[in-house]
Amino acid sequence: MNKRNLAWGIRILIFALFIVSALAKMFPVWAFEKQLVDLQLVSWCMAPFFSRLILGVELAVAFALLQPHFLKRIVIPATILLLTAFCVHLSVEMVKHGAMNGNCGCFGQLIPMTPLEAFAKNIVTIALLVWLYRLTEEAKMNHRFERLLLIWSFFTLAVFVYLPFCPCKDIEGEAVTQTVFEDEDSLATTESVETIIPNEVTGDSIALKDSLPAKPKGPVAVKSRFSSYAQSNGKTYNVDKDKYLVCFFAPGCDHCQEAAKQLAILSKKPEFPKTFIFFMDEEAEKIPEFFNIAGKKFPNRVLDAAAFWTLFGDTGETPGVFYLWNGNIQSFFYGTNEHAFSPKKLETELKKAK
Repeated sequence: MNKRNLAWGIRILIFALFIVSALAKMFPVWAFEKQLVDLQLVSWCMAPFFSRLILGVELAVAFALLQPHFLKRIVIPATILLLTAFCVHLSVEMVKHGAMNGNCGCFGQLIPMTPLEAFAKNIVTIALLVWLYRLTEEAKMNHRFERLLLIWSFFTLAVFVYLPFCPCKDIEGEAVTQTVFEDEDSLATTESVETIIPNEVTGDSIALKDSLPAKPKGPVAVKSRFSSYAQSNGKTYNVDKDKYLVCFFAPGCDHCQEAAKQLAILSKKPEFPKTFIFFMDEEAEKIPEFFNIAGKKFPNRVLDAAAFWTLFGDTGETPGVFYLWNGNIQSFFYGTNEHAFSPKKLETELKKAK
């Protein structure tokens, strides 16, 4: 194989690597945004912008490697520098959290990679780029830097158009939007009890209704962080009253659909807690299909990604199910691993007297 064919082979290989890396992060893009926030690189308000800029850079680098303008003087060195920066970041993460813990996110959720695996992949890629640099002869042509700017601008704009988003708003403001799918009325009501007292005249007992408030069961009532946002179709649901389940689901998430299906089955049992769902606005058009799969419609509200994850909490991972009792979090199920939602574990928790 001559030098020219070898150089083209390396260029195509690295081109494919960056293309797969960018496309994998897009499905779903909220997972990439969340990772940036979890790493404390950006806030939720900046995550949509920053994530799309990174995707634009990755796509631009991929296609820049296939063109001749400033290939040796700018494109290859800049790509090596970019991968070196990633290696430094991965090194810091390995020191903090361990070399084999977590998913680095290099290929999104498509191909999970540990920090060590990603570090090794980047070192191999840098070695290939150094080899490519030595094989490449600068083309004898009128190099035009605006060609590189055009490539980056085109792909960055394409990513923003393909993955539109609403600017981040304060979670206390209009960041939350409502959906219309609902099937049960769990509006807060004021309950009273009948207090039986003796009648001093007749010796009989008489009932005085509303004389004393009902003594709440369970822990002392508190205001949870979810109560201000538990609204659907113009109704407010008192999730801080008695036992309640508050769920955080993504409409297109298979695991979330399965969790909702299990909740629909459990809800047929007497005295099973009411349920309220917060949906992420990613693939919100799939909400009707979500409830068809679940077999029951629950009161719900759609949140944008920033509001969703802010309300969910930093450690959250869908599907998430909070079991509340008088606003107190009794149990928290999340993700698909050891902390995943389990109907049996939930029923066990519900039977506990606390």
